[in-house]
Amino acid sequence: MRTKGLARATTKEIAKAAGFSEAALYKHFQDKTELFLAVLKERVPSDLGSLLGSLRAGKGDLRQTLVKFAEIALGFYTDTFPIAASIFSEPALLAAHNEALRQRGTGPHLVVKALAGYLSAEQEIGRLAPEVDAETAAGLLLGACHYHAFLGFFGDWRADPEKVVATLWSGLGDGIRG
Repeated sequence: MRTKGLARATTKEIAKAAGFSEAALYKHFQDKTELFLAVLKERVPSDLGSLLGSLRAGKGDLRQTLVKFAEIALGFYTDTFPIAASIFSEPALLAAHNEALRQRGTGPHLVVKALAGYLSAEQEIGRLAPEVDAETAAGLLLGACHYHAFLGFFGDWRADPEKVVATLWSGLGDGIRG
């Protein structure tokens, strides 16, 4: 999947590369989407899951928490982009993949929701102004991380998580109080 992408890698090739038969692959995974999700889960830095689970309003410095989040998201997107990008080249595959994610109750939107929930909780305790839209702010941070990871495939572009957050922070202006 890393060399051909999800769309072009066949289960037969994946099984062979793993040293198994295709039948053995299907004993462990229902379909290629389930296999892809398992790869993502394996490749997701354990720090991302830990950080998402540990986000607590009022705990630590809000800005530093966002910098750590950006650092981890940049790494995740950089690692997974080559695998996932190919599904966008085939509308039918993308639709099937989205449906499989929906059926499993998972998808990239959950990361945005988790971060937005954290930002909303920060609003409730007064460290983020009520006029800041938490879901939009979460989407902007993750979108910036995604785009910077994408640019890294076109040369020596390396995003600085501190600068990404600093720019978002400045863009929010007086909205951030903590």
